[in-house]
Amino acid sequence: MKQQAIGTFDVKLVPQGEPDSATGPKLGRMTIEKQFHNDLVASSQGEMLSVVTDIKGSAGYVAIERVTGSLQGRSGSFVLQHFGLMDRGAQQLTITVVPDSGTGELTGLAGTLQIKIANGKHLYEFEYTLPDN
Repeated sequence: MKQQAIGTFDVKLVPQGEPDSATGPKLGRMTIEKQFHNDLVASSQGEMLSVVTDIKGSAGYVAIERVTGSLQGRSGSFVLQHFGLMDRGAQQLTITVVPDSGTGELTGLAGTLQIKIANGKHLYEFEYTLPDN
């Protein structure tokens, strides 16, 4: 049965290395650190690769992050995979739990996470399934 977790999170992105000086699309790499609150009480660490084109509003990124903590009272960790595109401002973002990445009480976790930003706050909605104990 699908379940839902909602809450807020804080994020810190740290660029790694020198800015790309090539002409055309600019490649970048960043580390990700997050603190999740409410239904998911956890921290995460990850890596992001990105590209920003010369056309305003067009970009892409991929990222992997390990989330460790408690999901509605069940402890463990899992890995999220991100795939994001912007096509002249139109956004597409998919964030999915990597199959079989759950540990501890989160073994067997599957699901997708959505991110929203409202009034400067980062919000998440996480639809997931877990096997019964």
